[in-house]
Amino acid sequence: MIGLGSATVLLPQAALAQNAPAAPVPTSTAVTALPDFTSIVAATENAVVNIRTMEKISTRAPQGFGPGDSPDDLFRFFFGPDFMPPSRDRDPRPGRTPRGGGEERSVPRGVGSGFIISKDGYIMTNNHVVDGASKIVVTMNDGREYQAKVIGTDKRTDIALIKIQADDLPVLKIGDSTALKKGQWVLAIGSPFGLDSTVTSGIVSAINRDTGEYLPFIQTDVAVNPGNSGGPLINLSGEVVGINSQIISQSGGFMGISLSIPIDEAMRVVEQLKATGKVTRGRIGVQIGEVSEEVAKAIGLPKAAGALVSNVEQGGPADKAGVQAGDVITKFHGTEVKKWSDLPRLVGQTKPESDSPLEVWRRGKYETLNVKVAEIPSSPSDAVNSNEPQEQAGAADRLGLIVESVPSSLQSRMRIKGGVLVKDVKGAALEASIQPGDVILALNNQDVKDVSHFREVVSKLEKGKAAALLIRRDNLTQWVPVTPAK
Repeated sequence: MIGLGSATVLLPQAALAQNAPAAPVPTSTAVTALPDFTSIVAATENAVVNIRTMEKISTRAPQGFGPGDSPDDLFRFFFGPDFMPPSRDRDPRPGRTPRGGGEERSVPRGVGSGFIISKDGYIMTNNHVVDGASKIVVTMNDGREYQAKVIGTDKRTDIALIKIQADDLPVLKIGDSTALKKGQWVLAIGSPFGLDSTVTSGIVSAINRDTGEYLPFIQTDVAVNPGNSGGPLINLSGEVVGINSQIISQSGGFMGISLSIPIDEAMRVVEQLKATGKVTRGRIGVQIGEVSEEVAKAIGLPKAAGALVSNVEQGGPADKAGVQAGDVITKFHGTEVKKWSDLPRLVGQTKPESDSPLEVWRRGKYETLNVKVAEIPSSPSDAVNSNEPQEQAGAADRLGLIVESVPSSLQSRMRIKGGVLVKDVKGAALEASIQPGDVILALNNQDVKDVSHFREVVSKLEKGKAAALLIRRDNLTQWVPVTPAK
């Protein structure tokens, strides 16, 4: 029987047994006390700022509502543009003029966080915190307010550098995000929901978390909510190791997964923003994809790593260096490409006009090429179509394919030699998603010369063992594993 306030609860015998004195805990395992964060917070919070932004809107003063009018104007006039979607600014009905157009005024746009990186007022934050703002107000921890100007932003990494006119400001020390380990304690300081200088703590859950963005993220379980964006992630040495940027949530609030931009990646961006106001990135002119275990095994690649080249831009840096569709890029400038998403980051960080060695896996062996990195704009499309008449090339082979010669005009547009054109697809090839109109360039590390050569190679394929076909579809090239039927 256990007393709970004024109530009395009767427990079954099993429960009473569970409340018996526990066996002694073994003393051989050392127990580490939880860290005391007070000294870290005291040393860092004054360099963390609150950022409020304003946005100019045009709206007419509410003067009642006439026939066919919407109450949108009333809400927008009093509460600003966030009350209604941007599409509401225009009335979609024919003959209606755009709403507003009378009075222009500033309305609150959002709240975020940032941190000071130099005594003369440079502040780092997220691009999405300041993007589109007509006015940026920075509030210090002691209540002082400054109006900030944007030095430069980079949407691709979601980083912004702003500046206030002040001197002798407290500064956060920049740490080393590459030294982070899973399980390490970290803190976040920011303004969630506008609550200035809020401190939360947790551990590093994962590093180099790839979410499809340009940068790998630090994943933590530190509580981060709207308003924390742009604030620092701090280690136990009081150093910034990341910029709090995103959360993964189904509710819009914190659900245990927060993502931060590694500070070493962010500082490379900030250095360029400070110098020129923009970020210049390298490019080599390839489209790439993942190398699966099945494809790696089929083409003899020792492990499923690297970036599979699906298309090479005509006349681009990679084309001039001799890179071919179907190559697997395994190293760039001496750094191993472990995942296909590593390559854009490695190339992007390389200064344009730099000469960089490139290691590729091609036809069963490694080759080293030298590529001169260019500056990023988008690469042109190289779509290919053919309207020339073609002849049927017999019954389906062991892979379920009916192929024919590639017309010379199509070879010229694709800039290829040899290969076979897929006329019809059945069986195993159909299951592997090969389509009529695909061009087969290679089979198991052998370049396909023509139809007869392709049939000869297919006839010698080992039963039950997947064959790797290098397929060109439109302007993309990829390896596709297909297992012979018999």
